[in-house]
Amino acid sequence: MDRSAAAGRAYPLGARRIDGGTNFSVWSRTKGALELLLFDDVDDARPERVIRLDRMRNRTAYYWHVFVPDVGQGQVYAWRVGDSSAILLDPYGLAVAVPAAYDRMAEARADRDTRTAMKSVVCDLSGYDWEGDVPLGRPFARTVIYELHVRGFTAHPNSGLGPELAGTYAGLVTKIPYLRSLGITAVELMPVLAFDPQDAPAGLVNYWGYSPVSFFAPHAAYASTGDPVDALNEFRTMVKELHRAGIEVILDVVFNHTAEDGPDGPTFCWRGLDNETYYILDPVNPARYLDFTGCGNTINANNSVVRRMIVDAVHHWVDQMHVDGFRFDLASAMTRDERGAPMADPPIIWEIESDPVLAGTKVIAEAWDVAGLYQLGSFVGDRWREWNGKFRDDLRRFVRGDRGTVALLPNRLLGSPDLFGSRPAEVEHSINFVACHDGFTLNDLVCYARKHNEANLSGNTDGTDENYSVNCGVEGPSDDPEIERLRTRLVKNLLGITLIAMGVPMIVMGDEVRRTQLGNNNPYCQDNEMTWFDWSLPDRHADVRRFTEKLIDVRLELDMTQVMHGLPLREFLTRSLVQFHGCRLYQPDWSDDSHTLALTVRSVIGTRMVHAMLNSSEAPVDFELPDVAEPDLPWRRIVDTALDPPDDVADLASAQPIPGTTYRVGAHAVVFLCADLHDDSGGSRGPSARIP
Repeated sequence: MDRSAAAGRAYPLGARRIDGGTNFSVWSRTKGALELLLFDDVDDARPERVIRLDRMRNRTAYYWHVFVPDVGQGQVYAWRVGDSSAILLDPYGLAVAVPAAYDRMAEARADRDTRTAMKSVVCDLSGYDWEGDVPLGRPFARTVIYELHVRGFTAHPNSGLGPELAGTYAGLVTKIPYLRSLGITAVELMPVLAFDPQDAPAGLVNYWGYSPVSFFAPHAAYASTGDPVDALNEFRTMVKELHRAGIEVILDVVFNHTAEDGPDGPTFCWRGLDNETYYILDPVNPARYLDFTGCGNTINANNSVVRRMIVDAVHHWVDQMHVDGFRFDLASAMTRDERGAPMADPPIIWEIESDPVLAGTKVIAEAWDVAGLYQLGSFVGDRWREWNGKFRDDLRRFVRGDRGTVALLPNRLLGSPDLFGSRPAEVEHSINFVACHDGFTLNDLVCYARKHNEANLSGNTDGTDENYSVNCGVEGPSDDPEIERLRTRLVKNLLGITLIAMGVPMIVMGDEVRRTQLGNNNPYCQDNEMTWFDWSLPDRHADVRRFTEKLIDVRLELDMTQVMHGLPLREFLTRSLVQFHGCRLYQPDWSDDSHTLALTVRSVIGTRMVHAMLNSSEAPVDFELPDVAEPDLPWRRIVDTALDPPDDVADLASAQPIPGTTYRVGAHAVVFLCADLHDDSGGSRGPSARIP
């Protein structure tokens, strides 16, 4: 071993600056030798130093460790095992450097070129000035999530940013005023953990980022300098500024697979260090991987070593990077054991659930995987929230006008008690959405009847074929004003129901301004204007943007978000005195041919009633209105998507009183009314409350 290096210690894992040098530690059960490679530059053809670790001096149990004096921040390094030529990233590395000659498939060949390999970088996390910042701890009841892509949000040439800021963490900071104007309370960032941009069809790039090469390092390409060390502080400054604006940061994390693909894929890290530990292998043929993710491999998340790595990673993002929560991609894959069987009580899920560091952190599951394990409503744990795919599908079908959908609405509008009613947690267990990164945008749901994924170079075979979408008579863009009017109305219907329904609403970047992906429902490999936020849209579709802003304001003023009642969903619904109606009061039509539903909900503290009327038929419908508490506390119109702006939406203070005992709801329209149950305003409640 290099005489200048000392034995080091097993803990902490990774590369940590201590005592005038750096301690390196990594876990591996290899029977061969382990080498630490130190490079002067990421592009170098060979390491400047090779430190061969001694099994007796530099290994404790299966932890290999070494202390190297005078090694500081910015040192490029990697691991090498035995006689392999693979250059391996540190699984606990805090930064990942990508060489100019990086070649994904070179990492799959037996004779690798050092110049093509990603490498880790030593980082010192101390010294950053958080200026008193802490995670915000906003309750789910007062959360409105906005899913966005860091690069895509500001990469468009019309973003107003120069090339040094466009598509970066710092670029996102410049757009915080826009996010604040929308009223959203949390951003859910698509993957920002370092990923392989070449994991895509030839000639394209991996844009989404669901191809991780590290669980601890921020993606360096999103830093304005492109430097992997700078990325740490630029990311932290982005979080700090979002917090200053009252916006939480939720990370979309991929702990179900890695960028190493199947047996013929590249070796970046885990496969080279301890393949049997990190992955679920075929018990019959351990040379094969069990693939429950559609990405060639599945992380062995319930192995004790892997479980510790995942928990350490989320601790890092909470403690050192101040994020507020996580959305776990294909979380059901994390519930499988080492043979691939689903576990009744998967240790990794319960460890995250019960971890005191994460007690105030939002944890959200995508409760399925691609091998058919669908755990929506049955995902283990009490505090896990779940992306509600049934909300998405049922709402799309109803708004499209499908038969047999009215009977599905009560559950979806009221927090999905059929899925979450037995949970002891609060009402807000369901993450309600009708569009996300995966699938059609909200605009494309009403402009395309089928997917158009030809640009992905897979013969239009990728992406789901069933989108529950409608093109309103023309496939794609239309200059027919009546078609455009109907499309805008349907977009408002979907937004309105999502933002008012019980649960936690989530919209995706650009839905508020009718962003299109030209009918592509799987643009994971499209890093171009197809997926970028077009900054001309906020003006072009100002009416939809205003509708979204106003409705978010209304949601955050309602009792269900103002009062922290802490009630389980079924008890909450019982106290809310929910009543269902059809066109006539107390006579809902649950038949397959029905396209109308109304419901009345009282707040649990008895201050207000909300009345919703939904009509997905092709003709206007007259609905009877329930009685109000007092004649001078009438129904007021909050939303009517059939009306032109500015009458389509109003805030609670300026909502106009509705005379009479019936209300006509236009074709393909949604109406929300509100009425106070008692007057606490002292006579200053806005427009005249008494109806002549």
